[in-house]
This record gives sequence, C-alpha cells and structure tokens, in this order.
Amino acid sequence: MATLKTQTIALSGLSPTYASATSGGDKCQVGDRVFLHVKNGSASSMTVTLTATAAVRGQSVTDLTVTVPASGDRLIGPLPADLLASPTDGLCAIGYSASATVTVAALRI
Repeated sequence: MATLKTQTIALSGLSPTYASATSGGDKCQVGDRVFLHVKNGSASSMTVTLTATAAVRGQSVTDLTVTVPASGDRLIGPLPADLLASPTDGLCAIGYSASATVTVAALRI
C-alpha cells in the first residue's frame, strides 16, 4: 500500500504527476480541499472504494464507492477527515477493483 503525495494546485498552475494504482490499495491525506483524480485506461469500468472510518450514534458509516468508466476518469472529493481519516495514521485508505491500467493523483486546492 503506497501513500500518495498530495500535490497543491497553485495560481502558477500544476501539471500533476500520476502514480500507478497499487493492487493492494493506496492511502492519501484527507481534508476539505483534498481530491483524488483517478484515470482508468481499461476497456472495462472499475470501482474506487474509500474506507469510511466514521460512526453515527455508534453505527458505522458505509464506505464510499465511485465507478470510473472504461477509458474514463473521475475527480473524487473533497475527502473530509471526519469521514475518512484512519484513527491509526490519519490517512484515507483507497481500494481499487482493478489496478492494472489505473493511475491516480491526490490534489489539494
């Protein structure tokens, strides 16, 4: 499981660097200005799962899932800490239903 480096978008512009999705999942920072950009190079759709760590009145919140279409991409976020931050490391756990042709970047505005 790799930790994605959060890249900050600036007035001068940003040419983001994308990492290959790790088959065992990745992690990234959380925050109200943090987003994921997931690109799927496959001929089939795939699903990104963000592990929810929150509870409401003692009941666990459902993980967030986003379908990324074949040869498509999705911007996912913001990634709020109260919903997605792991109590052990403060990061968001990201899972992929397929990773062979998937690239991802963590972006902060």
